[in-house]
Amino acid sequence: MENQTINVAILDLYNNEPNEGMRGIQSILNEHIVTYPFKLRWKIFDVRFKDEIPDDSFDIYISTGGPGSPLEDVGAQWEKEYFNLIDTLWNHNKSSAKNKKFVFFICHSFQLMSRHLDVADVIKRHSTAFGIFPIHKTEAGKKEVCFEELPDPFHAVDSRDWQVVQPDIKRLEKLGVEILAIEKDRSHVDYERAVMGFRFSPEMIGTQFHPEADPVGMLHYLLRSDKKKLW
Repeated sequence: MENQTINVAILDLYNNEPNEGMRGIQSILNEHIVTYPFKLRWKIFDVRFKDEIPDDSFDIYISTGGPGSPLEDVGAQWEKEYFNLIDTLWNHNKSSAKNKKFVFFICHSFQLMSRHLDVADVIKRHSTAFGIFPIHKTEAGKKEVCFEELPDPFHAVDSRDWQVVQPDIKRLEKLGVEILAIEKDRSHVDYERAVMGFRFSPEMIGTQFHPEADPVGMLHYLLRSDKKKLW
């Protein structure tokens, strides 16, 4: 890297709604120590509310969670530009270029990417999931470098009204996508266990849960009147 700077683009999909995700992501970036001589810099792009889309010059892209349905804005201008960016990065990574582009998809973004690649169904849950729940690794997840320090099962923040289910195994194999984690086992209810993590490619990974969540953020959420109704 000639300029010795790691440039990160934060793709804000919260649509101008109050959230703890953006604070959590920036907190992690602020606390992250980058080995000399590299520097870490980031810029926020308000994708849904202001139609702000970065170019392909960044090294890392973090695409956030967000409110609402992952199906409601199909064909919207922001979504077209968002997927155009993802496709550009995907094709760049498939080329012989050495400077690969890394992307992390969180919750709402994870659902969007799953729909975009058509690797599974994205459907509405029968009820809202909110809290800290156990998540189980798959065999691929047990080998995943991003999960290697986590126990099995591990616990993470889950906050969603939608879910990714019915993965298309043939489609996954064709694209080289791996299922990394699945929802907790709920033997007392007749519902399929949702996919909680995909390794979309060597450079792109996504989780249904919120790895950026911290105790401060969870406390703020739990004190919100709309969240108290879910207790």
